[in-house]
Amino acid sequence: MDVNGVGWIAAIIVGGLAGWLAEQFMKSEMGMFMNIILGIIGAVVLNAILAFAGMGFTGWLAYLLIGFVGACLLIAAGRAVRR
Repeated sequence: MDVNGVGWIAAIIVGGLAGWLAEQFMKSEMGMFMNIILGIIGAVVLNAILAFAGMGFTGWLAYLLIGFVGACLLIAAGRAVRR
């Protein structure tokens, strides 16, 4: 099984990296576990949205970029809900 052309183990590693990059970019103070969760969930949700729009991307770099953008959007949404 693979996620977006990336294996499950690689998805966790790349998702964690994407979440950490999003945390650094958004100046958010979360732990490593939340970084991994936000990176993976952000990548999965944004991939689903892009697939629904007819755009599909595969590979590590695409997963990293989509995970980064998705995690940034989740952090921004979390901040908006908390206010």
